[in-house]
Amino acid sequence: MTFVIGRGTRGETGEAPPGTGGSPTGRLGTYRARDGSSGAPLHVDLDGPHATLIVGKRGYGKSYTLGVLAEALARADGVAPVVADPMGVFPTLGEPAEGDPVPAEVIDDPRIAATTLDPRSWCALLDLSPESGAGALVWRAARNESTLPDMRDAIEATDAPGVDRRAAVNHLDLADSWGVFDPEGMDARELGSGAVTVVDVSGLDSAPMNAVVRGIGEALYRARVDGEIPRLPWFLVDEAHTFFGGVGEAALETILTRGRAPGVSLVLATQRPSAVSEVAVSQSDIVFSHRLTSEADLAALEAAQPTYMGESLTERLPASPGEVIVIDDATETVHSATVRRRETPHGGDSPSAGDVTVDDRSAGDDD
Repeated sequence: MTFVIGRGTRGETGEAPPGTGGSPTGRLGTYRARDGSSGAPLHVDLDGPHATLIVGKRGYGKSYTLGVLAEALARADGVAPVVADPMGVFPTLGEPAEGDPVPAEVIDDPRIAATTLDPRSWCALLDLSPESGAGALVWRAARNESTLPDMRDAIEATDAPGVDRRAAVNHLDLADSWGVFDPEGMDARELGSGAVTVVDVSGLDSAPMNAVVRGIGEALYRARVDGEIPRLPWFLVDEAHTFFGGVGEAALETILTRGRAPGVSLVLATQRPSAVSEVAVSQSDIVFSHRLTSEADLAALEAAQPTYMGESLTERLPASPGEVIVIDDATETVHSATVRRRETPHGGDSPSAGDVTVDDRSAGDDD
């Protein structure tokens, strides 16, 4: 028997349980019995939109599970997976895989068009109030122009007070210095391909990283609302706490609260569920929880614990890497599982001093 998380349809086969009409699923792993042994296969629904939260302390499989979902999504029909990668660990999705290839594209110099952000997003990004003189100028320029140089020229051509014009231009010059805005940058059509698109933002500081994530989130959401892309986007964000409290938060919460109707899914992975918004926890219809020990993080999950869970979540949490508790709100069930092996290399392992060879150690001794 196979159970599909997020759908609740039981069947005899893993790839498409009878009665699902061939709707795509992704192989997560297997049930984990009380004695630790493996049980029946466990899959995840990839057909409908979902808000998914993956949590766990470092080293217990949070990013690994995100990679397992990314592999499955890359091989599924009708979806467009995009991974925001703040740690630079997911380009390995594009390396040779065990079994069928994983279609993947890695973008290691991410750029977005200025038009990807709406006027409100521009003011938030530059920490300008829309009601301020400089903020109003940036708002008007972002509404009417499509590139940073055009926005700058439009501001300088106004008869606004010089202090407001200078402030607005200085803020735009700062954004330009980040090197992430380009008229030929990523758009929803590029991101909406069937391959998994890994957007490596690990080389960016917090503000431009947030700008890219906000731009991707808004582009995917608007493209589905406007009917510009046929595939259903899945936006997978590792180290999601990085973007809550930054300008990326608004785009993520838009997908969390309004993504179901246009068919946009969001997967957030974090070591610190206490550092993401309450909306991120409460709106998730699927939660994967690896081991947690921080009282604040445990409290954040306990606060959103469903009434159908008969015992404390803390008591059910696994103790070993690769083990996970899955809370499935679609079927109001809770599952103990072991996540399957990645079929592409996992890039999230920590380096070890013991792995340094004698030659490596002596290489730094030369004067």
